[in-house]
Amino acid sequence: TAGAAAAAALLAVALLWLLLAKPRGAPPTLGGLPLIGGALAFFGGPMKLMAKAHKAHGQVFTVNVLHKRITFLLGPEVSSHFYKAQDKLMSQKEVYEFNVPTFGRGVVFDVDHKKRAEQFRFFAETLKPHKLRTYVGMMVQEAEDYFGKFPDVCEVDINETLSELIIFTASRCLMGREIRETLFDTVYKYFHDLDNGMQPISVFFPYLPIEAHRKRDASRAKLAKIFSDVIQSRRARNADEPDVMQGFMNARYKNGEGMTDDQICGMLIAVLFAGQHTSSVTSTWTALFLAANKERCMAPLLEEQKAVVAEHGDELNYETLQQMDGLYRAIKEALRMHPPLIMLMRYAHERFDVTDKDGRTYTVPKGDICATSPSFSMRLEHVFEEPGKYDPDRFAPGREEDKKANFSFVGFGGGRHGCMGEVFAFLQVKTVLAYMMRNFEFELVNKGEFPEPNYDAMVVGPRTEGGKCMVRMRRRKLL
Repeated sequence: TAGAAAAAALLAVALLWLLLAKPRGAPPTLGGLPLIGGALAFFGGPMKLMAKAHKAHGQVFTVNVLHKRITFLLGPEVSSHFYKAQDKLMSQKEVYEFNVPTFGRGVVFDVDHKKRAEQFRFFAETLKPHKLRTYVGMMVQEAEDYFGKFPDVCEVDINETLSELIIFTASRCLMGREIRETLFDTVYKYFHDLDNGMQPISVFFPYLPIEAHRKRDASRAKLAKIFSDVIQSRRARNADEPDVMQGFMNARYKNGEGMTDDQICGMLIAVLFAGQHTSSVTSTWTALFLAANKERCMAPLLEEQKAVVAEHGDELNYETLQQMDGLYRAIKEALRMHPPLIMLMRYAHERFDVTDKDGRTYTVPKGDICATSPSFSMRLEHVFEEPGKYDPDRFAPGREEDKKANFSFVGFGGGRHGCMGEVFAFLQVKTVLAYMMRNFEFELVNKGEFPEPNYDAMVVGPRTEGGKCMVRMRRRKLL
């Protein structure tokens, strides 16, 4: 048919472009069938692809995925330009536009860099210390209410348990009292549809007419109506609530304009997407590592909790959480071993040179999608000692392995687009885990068995097959 012929012609042109646009000195290309070989390897699992290509080519290589060329930059030595370059040189917008159907129009990746920077400023305003102090109180209350319903002895899937608690705390701090107290179940269902609408194919074809995308679009519209009703109710009552929604309602661009109700909804969806999954998997991995290493890793943290209580009393608040350096390192090490995102991406608006640790210099072409991998880079043996071992003390004073080179630790990204919610996330995970340690003993049900990471998921949590995430909890008071 004419359509098939046109499609074939377009593919041929794309292949020719890939071959001709590659400049002299470009990174080596992973071999395979023309056009589809890289795609098969990529969709077969990015971690496997990176391991194979890194062994063959080193830290810098290119994979042709359908009509796009993706150049990987693995390790701190080759990541500086990726993280530090201005948006006019290395941009997020082109590679993350697949989020637009989920977040909505007029926000984040649907606007230019200048407007996006203002929207990020709105979020930054909601993360100032006096706001964070208020959020911690909400988090503690949610933890008390949630764990208060547990029997004295129980066995739970810690992944499900902490995912549920994290969404409770996130919804209370971000979306507000009304959503958390009266509309949570409905909103959670719609968020679940948005979540399921983020398929691997969505990255390349976000508007493909598949069932997951249809549910995504319908739920996005329903969320917009729910949030708009809450916003209008607050305005009618002249309410001023202590949450992120209120911060977005009060925010103004430099020209004096505010966001529309739909844009506020989009910003809240974006913030929840950025934080909820990442915090839930990070809290889960940390709890699993501590349960599996009770003497070596958990025991010192229990002593730290006793010391904090002895000096500051037993109230969990913003100030006491700042004293928990050992817990901070335990969370950071879980993030190093299992960061939530396999890859971060940018679009190269100009060619640039990059030199690997062995002194080889490559020219990355203009128009390439550039990718780095926190998951892979933070497991490199020349960056971290015994990278497969859970060892929070690698970040302790005197060792500080993450300080040996810039961008060694990239659990929250880095540079110009490092995660704005890092402080909020650490407070959230610290609060949940500190409460658990103070009120429960917990251990793996199946000792000696530890879950593997689920690299098939968009956000990398543990595989739960075989009960490997089951934890036995026994109520106690630490002091």
